[in-house]
Amino acid sequence: MTQTAAPQRIGFIGLGIMGQSMALNLVRKGFQVTVWNRTPARMEPLLAAGAQGAASPKDAAKDADAVITIVTDSPDVEQVVLGPEGVIEGARPGTVVIDMSTISPAVTRAIAARLAEAGIDMLDAPVTGGDVGAREGTLSIMVGGKPEVFARCRPVFEAMGRTIVHVGDHGMGQLCKLCNQVIVALNLLAMSEGLAFAAKAGVDLEKMLSVVRAGAAGSWALDNLAPRVVRGDYKPGFMVRLQQKDLRLALDAAGRMALPLPGTSLVHQLLASVEAYGGGHDGTQALVQVLERLGNVQVGPGPKAP
Repeated sequence: MTQTAAPQRIGFIGLGIMGQSMALNLVRKGFQVTVWNRTPARMEPLLAAGAQGAASPKDAAKDADAVITIVTDSPDVEQVVLGPEGVIEGARPGTVVIDMSTISPAVTRAIAARLAEAGIDMLDAPVTGGDVGAREGTLSIMVGGKPEVFARCRPVFEAMGRTIVHVGDHGMGQLCKLCNQVIVALNLLAMSEGLAFAAKAGVDLEKMLSVVRAGAAGSWALDNLAPRVVRGDYKPGFMVRLQQKDLRLALDAAGRMALPLPGTSLVHQLLASVEAYGGGHDGTQALVQVLERLGNVQVGPGPKAP
């Protein structure tokens, strides 16, 4: 069954830091949203906002025009889409599965092929913009899949994001997201080294940021993460452990292409130090703490990093 109308009934699976805000934006824009999360308590803010609750991914999909998944890793997407009580058991031909997680491009293609056998379309549509972009509906969304399916689902994406680009066939959205994560990782290191350098030299961090952010060194990391470091705020907008998962995906893909990524590899190893000190659930700005340890310098307020 071919559908041409834009989806109105949305199943939404995965209500973490990003997913919760994204689902709320869909509710606020008038979509009929049914949510499911492995931890049921995370559904409560959505239910209070007017969404319906589901008992399983299958249940979330049964009346949906489109089902959005945003979960942690490739096995999680496989489980909620193809596993027992999964989306594939509740969706009907013509439903669109929109995976907004960051996962393996190869796994994405395999899931898309399995769904196609059941007459279900798929788009891989990972996002960037962090918790701020999710809350404000300003995410950048990179989409892989059939152009006509993308066009039909564009109103759904516009409820969650500002920059929405169809980048190619199945898996290309994920590859584009890994490009993003490589660049993000190196911006994160640049920010951390600049802050450590300023702190060691006795430069006023807030004054430095006020002028550097306005020039050629300006970046999303300087605008959104550096002020958190200066306040000593390491709460996650995006967790270290999830960044590490994304960098593993990027390095694996690069290895298959025989492409060296020395800077990405370095950030991956430095973040492993954050994890070794128990910071896997901290925000990625905790990379600064590695520089604090290496340089015997204190950047943010409070005690030095252990």
